[in-house]
Amino acid sequence: MIVKLVLQNLVFVGIMGLVLFLSAGTLAWTAAWFYLVVSLAVGLAAGLWLAWTDPDLLAERMRLKAPEQPSADKWFMLVFLVVAVVWFVVIGLERRLRAPTMPLPLEAVGLVLYLASTLFVMWVFRENSFAAPVVKVQAERHHHVVSTGPYAFVRHPMYAGVMLYFIGTPLLIGSWWGLAMMPVFFLAFALRSRIEERTLMTGLPGYADYARSVRYRMLPGIW
Repeated sequence: MIVKLVLQNLVFVGIMGLVLFLSAGTLAWTAAWFYLVVSLAVGLAAGLWLAWTDPDLLAERMRLKAPEQPSADKWFMLVFLVVAVVWFVVIGLERRLRAPTMPLPLEAVGLVLYLASTLFVMWVFRENSFAAPVVKVQAERHHHVVSTGPYAFVRHPMYAGVMLYFIGTPLLIGSWWGLAMMPVFFLAFALRSRIEERTLMTGLPGYADYARSVRYRMLPGIW
């Protein structure tokens, strides 16, 4: 499992680098190299932590599809992948077409948000051993409602945490265009939350009561 974890991280970071540098038309991009190194280090560290604390969840998260995944979520994952690739292409094209203008303090804020996103998602994993990458009810793992930790405040805390990544990454790389696309990802996760809730409402006992108790999806007091 550790070998698979390392390979998946290397492939994932390698694809991100390929898209960024091909779009930018140059390898002389310090911010992008730094981002890729951070991504590899953080991805491996988080994966190894998960292997130590919850190997079942790690194994689940390394499965990128499942037969019981709703068709709506399969389509969502495909579209989301395309949008993410376009996002990296846009970031690279900005580097190709204009000189970097992001102030260094904002790049530092981006790094902080990136790391905060990782730590928050790890907290989610600590509380919820059923946080699979695809929407499904994990009956074979005795799936049950989780209402502790961040789930006491919002129903989809992982999406809220990942939004910090989509804000922090363009800041860290120095891309205003990438930052401008952030609302697209918020709308995507809003849609994904509805797909997930339809599945859990019908397949997970107690989820309807939990949804009535915790009113907000991603932002406490707002939405």
